[in-house]
Amino acid sequence: MSDARPSRERVAAARVLVVGDAMLDRYWFGAVDRISPEAPVPIVRVNREEERLGGAANVALNVKTLGAQTTLVTVVGTDEPARRLRQLLEERGVAALLGSDTQLLTIVKLRVIGRAQQLLRVDFENQPDHEVLASMATEYEHALPAHDAVLFSDYGKGGLTHITRMIEKARELGKPVLVDPKGSDYSRYAGATVITPNRAELAQVIGAWSSPAELEARAENLRRKLGIEGLVLTRSEEGMSLFDAAGHAQVPAEAREVFDVTGAGDTVIATLAAMLACGVGLRAALSIANRAGGIVVGKFGTASVSYDELFSGEQA
Repeated sequence: MSDARPSRERVAAARVLVVGDAMLDRYWFGAVDRISPEAPVPIVRVNREEERLGGAANVALNVKTLGAQTTLVTVVGTDEPARRLRQLLEERGVAALLGSDTQLLTIVKLRVIGRAQQLLRVDFENQPDHEVLASMATEYEHALPAHDAVLFSDYGKGGLTHITRMIEKARELGKPVLVDPKGSDYSRYAGATVITPNRAELAQVIGAWSSPAELEARAENLRRKLGIEGLVLTRSEEGMSLFDAAGHAQVPAEAREVFDVTGAGDTVIATLAAMLACGVGLRAALSIANRAGGIVVGKFGTASVSYDELFSGEQA
């Protein structure tokens, strides 16, 4: 199948396995009426709290919201945020294979919001001295055959140190593999189908570029070196670029109004994965994912996009 718009039924049949670092996103909303007498900072009188799935859990939720099936493979701690994360996954209907690690603090990102803008973010996490996802290798391999695509959401938290072997296992079964990368060493992503760095992430690896031609040459060199089919560069207000064997393709940004870019990358790669799982070609999937990113930045915080939102206005 290569139709640019898969039917609702085809999306519902698609299955995406999401692997990576899950997080709990907490939001404290409040009024800001004065400056603290203790330091030149605003006082926020909190009047509402909200919790959302973050990190790889948000990626999995994005796949689910689109209408596809998803399973999340991740490891959390044995703390209160882990219990809340499990509860949210269950409430949202996201299937999950969750490991527990007593040495791990479940990652929490607390955002303090006043006057409709983020004033502060506080992160709660630790860096374990071992690869936390190693304990889930058996569950991962058992889940692979039942899924149509695999998505690795790497937030650089230590969970995907041995991702290369996991990619190999998926490719042996002929599954497309998508990676949201982190760090300056992309060699561990060798053999993946698609990687989706943003500008800052890609510059860490190939260096700053001074012209489109230089970017294209360096991106193509990296693509060949890693043996990947496509490198998708997310470029915020400039849209997205794809570098593949056919050359360079660019799609302009479709954001109607940018309200919040939090989690936009999650939506883009989740949409790409769902489309590839449906059999949509990479270039057609790129345009659909770009549209999804344009919709989600018009929402507050970590958000997701439904099938109807994504394809509204198109002919069935």
